[in-house]
Amino acid sequence: MWERYTQGANSIEPELCCPVTYDRRYLDAIPQQVLDCDYGCGDPTPFVRAGETVLDLGSGAGKICFIAAQIVGPQGRVIGIDCNAEMLRLARQHRAEFARHIGYENVDFRYGIIQDLKLDLDLLAKQLGRAPIQDEQSWLRLRGIEEQLRHNSPLVEDESVDCVLSNCVLNLVRPGDRGQLFNELFRVVKRGGRVAISDIVADEDVPSDLQRDPKLWSGCIAGAFREDLLLRAFEEAGFHGIQIVKRGQNPWRVVEGIEFRSVTLVAYKGKQGPCLERNQALIYRGPFKTVEDDDGHRFARGERIAVCDKTFQILQREPYAGQFEAVSPLEEVVHDAARPYDCRRNRKRHPRETKGVDYKTTSEGESACDCNGPC
Repeated sequence: MWERYTQGANSIEPELCCPVTYDRRYLDAIPQQVLDCDYGCGDPTPFVRAGETVLDLGSGAGKICFIAAQIVGPQGRVIGIDCNAEMLRLARQHRAEFARHIGYENVDFRYGIIQDLKLDLDLLAKQLGRAPIQDEQSWLRLRGIEEQLRHNSPLVEDESVDCVLSNCVLNLVRPGDRGQLFNELFRVVKRGGRVAISDIVADEDVPSDLQRDPKLWSGCIAGAFREDLLLRAFEEAGFHGIQIVKRGQNPWRVVEGIEFRSVTLVAYKGKQGPCLERNQALIYRGPFKTVEDDDGHRFARGERIAVCDKTFQILQREPYAGQFEAVSPLEEVVHDAARPYDCRRNRKRHPRETKGVDYKTTSEGESACDCNGPC
């Protein structure tokens, strides 16, 4: 598999990718060799914002990084991670040319594996140069060196990234390493940040004989996630607001009756933390009769549902913005005085909880009629 990607850095390998349409505004600044050696199955860059710190997993020749660099602008920065030395060399080779074209430098390519975003392989290579592995004892010492590097000089710091991108790379990670992969994604994303992932998924479990085919692995087939299990993996890692934002209507390939297609999904971080009672409520606008969020809160259309302050804030931000009517208390409960709130139960919020039990105001109101003459 790695040999095929190394070859892809020096010549075009069309079977390593499926057709993707990118925003042409960002392609003119990217060197042609980078464009020729791009292998992916989608475009997650529309979910990048100006000024952000962006991390691209499996950055390859750097195309997604160079697109993201133009979106974040000179106030943002982009980090690409790849473990293929030839692809990394190609990306680094064209970084200066790209920076001259756009007028600023904000891209950094780093050597590492995406399921271990603490280990800097460039630093590890320097250690190996000083003390190469010669026997089992030196191998054991190497493991200690790895832990020191992860602790003292992590490749990517905790909660340092606003948006993580990946384009057809997660499926290349071995099944046994995938739990660590999703934990690493969660670790590096800031609270309130997100991941935007394009990948190939299968509509059925991929049988073991296909999983053992190295050509199908490099072609993003053998390691494809089952579609529902990919979303579940993000949920189990702690993300919320997970949604499929693009799904190939037609399969990219069909192998032994199993359909493989491209999807792009987005997931958010930020539902962790204490639940506090501030007498707030949310009213779900519809159109569904009921909906349930990632923490098990159920909202019936039109009903005033009690929520903690954290849920109150989250469900007014993306990707939920506009779906709920927020009901704040007439008298604010300051954060420091708020009591713990039990989010495990679902209940309606009585209007008097937000207005106050002594609320006796009577108003004349305003005419609802907007005509010029008598109604």
